Amino acid sequence: MSPREDRLDRILARLDRDSTVGVEALSEELGVSLATVRRDLDVLEGRRLLERTHGGASRRNVDYDLSLRYKEAAATEAKAAIARVAIDRIAPGSTVGLSGGTTTFMVADALSQRDDLLHDLTIVTNAVDIANKLAVHPGIKVIVCGGVINTSSFELVGSFVDAVLRGIWLDLAFIGVHAFSASAGGTTANEDEAYVNRLMAQRAERAVVVADSSKYGRRSFASVGGTEVFGEIITDDSLGEEALSELTAAGFTVDLAPTDLSGAGGQRR
Repeated sequence: MSPREDRLDRILARLDRDSTVGVEALSEELGVSLATVRRDLDVLEGRRLLERTHGGASRRNVDYDLSLRYKEAAATEAKAAIARVAIDRIAPGSTVGLSGGTTTFMVADALSQRDDLLHDLTIVTNAVDIANKLAVHPGIKVIVCGGVINTSSFELVGSFVDAVLRGIWLDLAFIGVHAFSASAGGTTANEDEAYVNRLMAQRAERAVVVADSSKYGRRSFASVGGTEVFGEIITDDSLGEEALSELTAAGFTVDLAPTDLSGAGGQRR
């Protein structure tokens, strides 16, 4: 673990225990400057793990376990690499679906930094954090599927989502999953989210799983789908050769996103 990630872990442990933290107290406890602490808090705020306050930060007022949410954010570098490869699939003027999740949020974040794509683009999402991220760009039409919000994932689920998705078609959909494997395809922990994710994928001409390699070889509770729904998986280049062979043998096209920024594009297999 890098020194920064170790500090972030210690900050979150303090938040989990005390609900609030102060910049000066953290500076003394961690043995770093006030400026370093402020930058660390900015990073955690960007991961939606805390809320900045005057002189410090407080735990976000949402219904999830902080340590579990931190584990979901731990593979940020891999998720960012996946996002960089994913947005290269987006054509100007297209209609793109984004399911909820930390990786798809990174896709939205990467998209928001690509001026060449921020014109005449339509984004359809059931994730309120993604909608909020992209709504500030006047060149993007953001369609939010209505429904009941799952406070642990910021995703909207239920019959209202179904009604919206069944009335539209997508050129491309990026779907986040909790786990994926050659045999089970993509799976999630929540059956309502799995249903919405599958439907969004089915309404797309091209549906792509976006998931970091740490999720490979696992199976979660609810099935989203296999090759009958997804033709392609974008994951990071830490995926092993054996896993890559299993996925390609099962019929998936796999793109390995380079985590080294000097790498050019993804490696398709």
